[in-house]
Amino acid sequence: MFGGACRDYRPKFVTKVGAMNENPHVVLDPRFRKLIFGHTKLEKLWTGARWAEGPAYLPAARHLIFSDIPNDRLMRFNESDNTVSVFMNGCGFQNGHTVDRQGRLIACEHGGRAVSRIEHDGTRTVLASHYQGKRLNSPNDVVAKADGSIWFTDPTYGIDTEYEGYTAESEIGASYVYRIDPDDGSVAAVVTDMFKPNGIAFSPDESLLYVADTGRSHDPSFAPVIRVYPVQPDGTTVDEGRLFATCDVGLFDGFRVDMAGHVWTSTGAGVSCYHPDGTLLGKVQVPEIVANVTFGGPRRNRLYIMGQTSLYSLFLNTQGPKYC
Repeated sequence: MFGGACRDYRPKFVTKVGAMNENPHVVLDPRFRKLIFGHTKLEKLWTGARWAEGPAYLPAARHLIFSDIPNDRLMRFNESDNTVSVFMNGCGFQNGHTVDRQGRLIACEHGGRAVSRIEHDGTRTVLASHYQGKRLNSPNDVVAKADGSIWFTDPTYGIDTEYEGYTAESEIGASYVYRIDPDDGSVAAVVTDMFKPNGIAFSPDESLLYVADTGRSHDPSFAPVIRVYPVQPDGTTVDEGRLFATCDVGLFDGFRVDMAGHVWTSTGAGVSCYHPDGTLLGKVQVPEIVANVTFGGPRRNRLYIMGQTSLYSLFLNTQGPKYC
């Protein structure tokens, strides 16, 4: 999440709540046609957020949880009756979320400057709040690995202004990607060569770690990119990263990787889909800046899309991972 960084890239068309985009697909490579249904339409499910972010799907409840960061609340979309309600008020300006292998919600808190977990009984457990004795900046996006470790990004967006957290100086003085050890809870920096690491996701076999850098929000000289890092055999560290993709409209924020390895990522004008080889296959046009996406539904073939103020969805001919 990068606040107002992409607002100059807003598309010119709008839809009403419940309306459908007649032709949301832009095919740039024939391989994209195998991932979409040509007749499906973009569904606008709800509107009313100031900046919608951090979706996570809870399959047991068939609920999608997502953030409305400036309003300091979590929202809940119920697939069973298509209603949206407030899940939690005063949530610590939560941003990104994921679900661990036990079905618990993992949250990145701007206000608490921490990564936390909502237990099955509803209580909150802080998983990480400091690195080398210094407070984290404002954890942004998070993924849970099969070994139980939690990996998260920590740029400064939640301490830059009073809009999405509380203004403060960075104690660490830099923005890293961290890993929380599942055994002892220790926090280690695993990626240190980015300016503002933001969205994060693993490849299906967890051999690759993808991370977006939204540093352009603070310095125009930084390219809006996703980098990919090979995960070392021990599963706890990564090798040197390489460029995976450069955003052509706005910035990459959050993204998810489907079971075939395609990267579905937010941009300033919708959702872009990249082949594992880095080729831009196609786009999904959305009438707002997109902040994040995730897969949901009983078959994990429904792409939930967080526009700036609204929740959208689109059914795809591909499936997301069970946990994301």
